[in-house]
Amino acid sequence: MRIEILTEDKSGAVVVERMTKAICEGIGCDADIKVRPHRGCGSLPKDPDVKPVPFASSLLELLPAKCRAYNKVFEGDKFVLVVVMDSDDKDPDELRSELYECTHRYAPSIRSVIGLCTEEIEAWLLGDRKAVMRAYPDLDIPSYNTYIQDSVCGTWEKLCRVICPDDYEEIIDIGYPAVGNYKARWAEDISQFMIPEDNISPSFKLFMNALQVAADNPTPVSLRSGVRRRTF
Repeated sequence: MRIEILTEDKSGAVVVERMTKAICEGIGCDADIKVRPHRGCGSLPKDPDVKPVPFASSLLELLPAKCRAYNKVFEGDKFVLVVVMDSDDKDPDELRSELYECTHRYAPSIRSVIGLCTEEIEAWLLGDRKAVMRAYPDLDIPSYNTYIQDSVCGTWEKLCRVICPDDYEEIIDIGYPAVGNYKARWAEDISQFMIPEDNISPSFKLFMNALQVAADNPTPVSLRSGVRRRTF
């Protein structure tokens, strides 16, 4: 089976790739996993039926076109399209429904899974306390204990305070794009120790459960029943 993962950046890509591999191994699924990072999240195009504008590079800008391409190439194959992104300040349930509507509309013949990190990917990192402690044994435990899992609180800044207690203020003040290098390093360091079953993040658990179901049976319900999903 093949799994294609679309992420909004490289720091999130390493986390999702490792977790997808671990989840598949946990259910005995042998999958060829490919990750496609993008340059940010962006927004769904106003007219998804037309080709993307020249030089479009964000995840959502390209999503309808990529769905059409995957549907054309992988229809009938054991294939799962995974889309993972931050919910930022959007309502996760509404955003998840919007993204599933897009994948079902433009890729009706392949299975899709949407993973939304509540606010930011760092919520999934913070969800595995053992992994964070192994990667950063000198972390600030009292600060960690004040974090409410999957809360909208400035999640990357909270992770920074937890694992860089001596210089977190300086790092936070640096801002983007330089802070992206720190986030990529944290994702690399922590995700190597993460175990899916240990993660208490509700948004990660939703993703894990959806991926387990899709990997166990990658054929869309519409095709299993012999009736194609209506496209519109």
